[in-house]
Amino acid sequence: MSKKFTRTVEDFICAKCSTEVRGNGYTNHCPNCLYSLDIDINPGDRASVCGGLMASIDVRPEQDGYVITHQCIRCGKVRNNRSAPGDNFEVMLEIMRKKFP
Repeated sequence: MSKKFTRTVEDFICAKCSTEVRGNGYTNHCPNCLYSLDIDINPGDRASVCGGLMASIDVRPEQDGYVITHQCIRCGKVRNNRSAPGDNFEVMLEIMRKKFP
């Protein structure tokens, strides 16, 4: 079953680090700390009742960028998201380094 994407343009204040984020309809995490919120069942639908913080637990390179893996600290849901051009690369490197101490 394919996931239906709903483009939702929203600005928000990060619930983890309080960064003011300007959304573009594809923004699904804070570019500063890389945290997200568990607010979607399908991308952009805002239908999840959990609402928990989603920690960035992994970053891996792909052919056209990076994929950030988030895990909800409330319910445990895991979701992969593409990185964005303005994402904090130092934080991405820190997450990657944790895999190889």
